[in-house]
Amino acid sequence: MEKKLGFGCMRLPMKGSEVDYDEFNKMIDYYIEHGFNYFDTAHGYIGGKSETAIRDCLSSRYKREEFILTDKLTEPYFKTKEDIKPFFENQLKWCGVDYFDYYLMHAQDRTNYKHFTKCEAYEVAKELKAEGKIKHIGISFHDTADVLDMILSEHPEIEIVQIQFNYMDYEDSGVQSKAVYEICRKYNKPVLVMEPVKGGGLVRLPDEAKKILDDLNQNLSYASYAIRFAASFDGMYKVLSGMSDLDQLKDNVSYMEEFKPLDDKEIEAVNKVKQVLKDLGGIPCTACRYCTDGCPKKISIPDLFACYNAKKQFNDWNSSMYYGLHTKENGKASDCIKCGKCERVCPQHLKIRELLEEVADTFER
Repeated sequence: MEKKLGFGCMRLPMKGSEVDYDEFNKMIDYYIEHGFNYFDTAHGYIGGKSETAIRDCLSSRYKREEFILTDKLTEPYFKTKEDIKPFFENQLKWCGVDYFDYYLMHAQDRTNYKHFTKCEAYEVAKELKAEGKIKHIGISFHDTADVLDMILSEHPEIEIVQIQFNYMDYEDSGVQSKAVYEICRKYNKPVLVMEPVKGGGLVRLPDEAKKILDDLNQNLSYASYAIRFAASFDGMYKVLSGMSDLDQLKDNVSYMEEFKPLDDKEIEAVNKVKQVLKDLGGIPCTACRYCTDGCPKKISIPDLFACYNAKKQFNDWNSSMYYGLHTKENGKASDCIKCGKCERVCPQHLKIRELLEEVADTFER
């Protein structure tokens, strides 16, 4: 049976500001030894270091046919059609490969889709496929179902769609995981799942939610219920997990090597956990960090949101200390100048400027 766990390379093991190659090598070896082979990266991940870590730890150590590699074309890295192929060729070099199994038009939404269309990015991707440098063309997507319907109707060459999908976002009116998934099914497109544990939010559960899952007496991690929830749906090709150490990887492998969908009791428990989390409120940030690169005040927005959620949802007494740590060398929430750059790139379409005001009220006043 096709193994559904994908290795997302956005949150790799780190030593300071550098990828921890020794740990990454061990993780890759364990993952491949247990029959898994799918890796996902993008140039923006870890400031370009994800791609070069793929080269140094994966493609230089394994035969090309032994792994499946996905990379992406991201908006900030091309201004014109003529920019795309040189950037793509660099991505091949950075990853140490001569083709990508999947190449995705990255983070498509109603706004940047216009830029991709204007620059004929989809046409360039078809040319690269014809040259054998791309095996399959796809998109990653962050918007409403009607926008995905439009894109898929206009581009039948799209072979796969990567969407945000987890049990908290499944019926969320903002993310629309269920509705977006149903559009993928309508067009019979295989689905790649990102953020199955919602940036770790479905692991760092409050005690009341933990008890619901613990009472199942299955000796399974909290992550297991989230990842298996996503993998239980028809048409899911891979569920990507952003694993940052060997223990996380071993845990994921333990229940995905011989994958079993959630049973009725597990589904009932997950629904109870959802209700507990809904009752707590919080900011639905997944810590993708797209917002931080362009911030003129160098505000570490996802970290401040995580502090806010810890304070509001879990009454974490350490949250104020961590807020101080995250603002020691970076901007505070109150430093926001309301330029809006963060909101234009946020996949969750969060009203970040307003939310930073709430964060400032919580920690600074």
